[in-house]
Amino acid sequence: MALDRSPRMSTQAKGVLSSHPSPPHGCKATPDVTKGEETQEAQGQRFQEHTLPEPRATMSGRMELSAQMSMAPPTNGGKRRCSRPGLGDIHEDMLERVLARLPPASFFRLRAVCREWRAVAASPTFLDACARVPSRHPWFLMLSERPHPVVAFDAAGRSWNACRAPTGSMPVAASGGLVLYSVLATGALCVSNPLTGASRALPTPPQGPGVPQLHAIAMYGSPYRVALFTGELPDLSMAVFDSSEDSWEGPMPLARRSGTSSPDAPPHGGDETVYFLSKSGDVVATNMKRSSLKQYSSVVVPSECGAVVYFLSHSGTVLACDTASRTFAELPRILPVHFEYSIDVVACNGASYAVVLSEYLDTASLRVWQFAEGAWRQVAAMPPGMAHGFYGKKADINCVGHGDRVMVCVSSGEFNGCFMCDVASNEWEELPRCINGDGEIIDFLAAFSFEPRVEINV
Repeated sequence: MALDRSPRMSTQAKGVLSSHPSPPHGCKATPDVTKGEETQEAQGQRFQEHTLPEPRATMSGRMELSAQMSMAPPTNGGKRRCSRPGLGDIHEDMLERVLARLPPASFFRLRAVCREWRAVAASPTFLDACARVPSRHPWFLMLSERPHPVVAFDAAGRSWNACRAPTGSMPVAASGGLVLYSVLATGALCVSNPLTGASRALPTPPQGPGVPQLHAIAMYGSPYRVALFTGELPDLSMAVFDSSEDSWEGPMPLARRSGTSSPDAPPHGGDETVYFLSKSGDVVATNMKRSSLKQYSSVVVPSECGAVVYFLSHSGTVLACDTASRTFAELPRILPVHFEYSIDVVACNGASYAVVLSEYLDTASLRVWQFAEGAWRQVAAMPPGMAHGFYGKKADINCVGHGDRVMVCVSSGEFNGCFMCDVASNEWEELPRCINGDGEIIDFLAAFSFEPRVEINV
């Protein structure tokens, strides 16, 4: 057998030739090194500059190279495969900014991803990032007469979320991201953040002569203030707690603004009870008996120098107390005194409203009224087909507002339901039912609204 003595190319030589293919037909080959071409050493230096990333600091504090590209040169014909970047490659400061923008419910769920994410909740820079978020969608802290875990309704996510509250207490007011509680055993007041559970007890409020009757409790401002309204019409007083000074002021008497008494009010301006016979033959009293869950509730509308606090008197009229001028006014009634209805006051977008549930002409109506220019005017109404279900139920309503939304809790011995109204668009919807761990539906009677913020201190 004849031996092939022709010279053979080594594998390395083939690779060199394959990296320098012959020019296409009709083109002239260029020399290996020209005046404007980089040398092999320059090409190698440029390759390293473009492929090796700069070291960076990871969340654990170690200096590591990015895992997106390898230091080894490509071996698949010049093409490089890069792994997709993940959340683990984000710098800690950027990760905190991303987590701060999440809805609070989503953030609490994502804390279980890893220990680093769980530790973010206590990071001062993360809390600063949360404080830079201008506003958050409201949560509604729900109240029920039966014992149940503390839950809140997320208006944006339409979900029920667990919250924290001081043991043996009941919410009486809310402002911003804080809720004011009253200890059931002693009546002492304490402030708590429903998300973190942080709380503090307030000093004992000052007492006036005798034992004045408490009408309403309000919470407003930043730093927050707490106002207590006591006395009997027309002799009302106000005591204010300033959290920045950690002290109470008052009680201070409130003067009635002239010409503001209700036309149906008793001649002496008191809260005397008026009895009348209803169309069903029952004796009805005008004395308002509110649910114990919202016995001292009020709404606050900010003013230039302070705030105006609205709450219901025992006779069913709406009182407006100006904390700056230390005056109050009794607004006219929406419906005649000899009329059966349930009423509550709310605040939305810097304005006060009254929500009224009444029965007329064999049906029920639920309407929202705004007091402007000395008179009440209707701004929203529940669709008749939805409101007719309340007819004959002798239902009571407890309402709360936040932003454009008004939550209405309707309760009676035969019916319970919570509804949400967008005042600007007059759109109504019924909230989904809340079911506990035993599969039972929880019936809510009232609610308080707050802005869920983990960064707010008490």
